[in-house]
Amino acid sequence: MNRDSGLFRGKRMTGGGRHDIRARLFMPILVAIKYNTVIRKFYEHLLNEGKTKMTAIVAAMRKLLVILNTMIKNNQKWSPKIA
Repeated sequence: MNRDSGLFRGKRMTGGGRHDIRARLFMPILVAIKYNTVIRKFYEHLLNEGKTKMTAIVAAMRKLLVILNTMIKNNQKWSPKIA
């Protein structure tokens, strides 16, 4: 979510989307950032690009959901190649 008006560019925030899902994914993604190399590299890449920590966490949540959806769709177990 942005707070722009005319030429003014305000602070971006990550308050949009479904609150219940974000709340339930918050702790698992922190664990994934700590222990999963694929998610950790993605998170660190976003931080190095200048994203805020919370923005990077929410982006990592989305990446995790995409990986999980792919695993379910293809009936596969976890593999770094999926990510």
